[in-house]
Amino acid sequence: MNEAGSLEQALRESAALLERDPDAAAGQARAILQSRPFEARAHRLLGRALRRLGREAEADAADAAALDSAAHDPLLREAGLALASGRFQEAERLLRPRLHARDDDVAAILMLGEIALALGLAGEAEKLVRRAIGLAPGCAEARLRLATILVQQNEIAQSIEALDAILARQPDHFDARLAKAATLGQLGHYGEAAALLEAMLPAFPDRAALWLAYGNVLKTLGRAVESVAAYRRAIAGDPGAGEAYWSLANVKTGALDGSDLPAMESALRAARDDMQKLLLHFALGTALEEAGDYSASFAHYAEGNRLRRAQLPWSAEASQEEIGRTKVLFTAAFMAEREGQGCDAPDPIFILGLPRAGSTLIEQILASHSMVEGTSELPVVPMLIQKLLGESWRDPGARYPELLTGLGPARLRALGQECIEASRLYRHTDRPFYIDKLPNNWLNIGFIRLILPKARIIDARRHPLDCCVSNFKQYFARGQAFSYGLRDLGLYYRDYLDLLDHFDDLAGGRVHRVVHEQLVAEPEAEIRRLLNGLELPFEESSLRFHENARAVRTASAEQVRRPISRAALGRWQNFEPWLGPLKDALGPAIDAYPGAPGSVDPQ
Repeated sequence: MNEAGSLEQALRESAALLERDPDAAAGQARAILQSRPFEARAHRLLGRALRRLGREAEADAADAAALDSAAHDPLLREAGLALASGRFQEAERLLRPRLHARDDDVAAILMLGEIALALGLAGEAEKLVRRAIGLAPGCAEARLRLATILVQQNEIAQSIEALDAILARQPDHFDARLAKAATLGQLGHYGEAAALLEAMLPAFPDRAALWLAYGNVLKTLGRAVESVAAYRRAIAGDPGAGEAYWSLANVKTGALDGSDLPAMESALRAARDDMQKLLLHFALGTALEEAGDYSASFAHYAEGNRLRRAQLPWSAEASQEEIGRTKVLFTAAFMAEREGQGCDAPDPIFILGLPRAGSTLIEQILASHSMVEGTSELPVVPMLIQKLLGESWRDPGARYPELLTGLGPARLRALGQECIEASRLYRHTDRPFYIDKLPNNWLNIGFIRLILPKARIIDARRHPLDCCVSNFKQYFARGQAFSYGLRDLGLYYRDYLDLLDHFDDLAGGRVHRVVHEQLVAEPEAEIRRLLNGLELPFEESSLRFHENARAVRTASAEQVRRPISRAALGRWQNFEPWLGPLKDALGPAIDAYPGAPGSVDPQ
């Protein structure tokens, strides 16, 4: 510190030295840090001075120390608590004056970026994070956040570039390598992802997160035995790892057995955070269901759902209100006015409906046809809708789907073309048609029809009790907030029926429906009907879908690698004593279901 003992004066003097004598500026910054080790401004000045001296690695360390110092800053701690609690306006109110006074405060900039991302303003979040990187080029945390934001904008190649920039400086950066493997997987490059993770294993043999990620890729590639071994290595590295136990359960081939129960129950008793607890509850529910103890199984499923429901607020009434508004907007007259608009590319085949309704099986059947490429659950349609909302964020009255009324022919065509182009990232063959299997796109049928009027749409439908109970038993890594309560599930299923009925009336057969139980009962007849409905020639390979070695990312990955089975039909009956709220919510949807397959023997 200088003779006057003034921190502010010492910081000004150090900053003034940067241009003419960066070595002296670095010395002054170090002098400040001797007495104030958590002074972020001094760390930032040291980083700038070292970078001018060409000492990049040391400069990166100083930038990292500046970011770490945010934990000792009362204002940033307060803003962080507000941000973590979802009080975004309060957090922004604290951060804006800080940035006005200290425009190089990287921690504050990154927190504002988090707020923008949470509000759906990915473009604004990207600008803020890039600003932080400009101030601290070696800040790995900023580049990791940039990679995440770019993925959300479907800028996958740029996301990988951001991760490679970290690895160029720190080749062994664990989080960056793990994130790169995950991003490669999103693009469908599972072999590359597996190779990257395999290369990390010798250096990090005891890291549970690495074995977990490796197991997930192996499962996707159909290497089930190896994936189970990887999950068990993750458990060995972290015996309380709820996600590893849940991943074992999610293989859905009996990978968990009675011998795992004591260890899982012990891990549950020791778990201190709700995330670990709920994952273990779902895993225990699966293991006990396999053992035939349905009462204990349901108790664990119910508690796992209760914990997850508390993390993901959901309003069935708000969902019903949105469905009502969608029906009001999409009338025969509205669609007729826009006839012939949009992009006329016929490439996409959208498979939609509720999760756990058999959509992965339909995709596997179609992807075994020589003219159809299976991709995965693509983020493209929701991304386009979020983009439209982002463009209107300053208008408090703007909401979806009403904002679609302002889109003219040129914009509708451009959005359709953008959908096709954005989907190319996930295509790896020259087959003329590709599948987008995002179930929740049932909410966006109208939007799809506007921007891609020649797209084919398949509704994957399963008996309401089997479908809803299967969702209740499933932990989803992202979204699906409706699935963690029996009443919510029943009402959501009815919303789905309501909207699909509405578009059936409008479109007159434009949505091809596959009833899961009919597909299981008469696979060849239903597969022929499906291909005919899509105007595709029949191919025997579609009957032998289980021989297709393609990667499958969903929870049904192992199931669709086996011939069609009746084993999963009617399993809801095992839990019938506890399904009152679901049955009440479903109401007439149960009896109205085609074929009433609820009476099928679950065995």
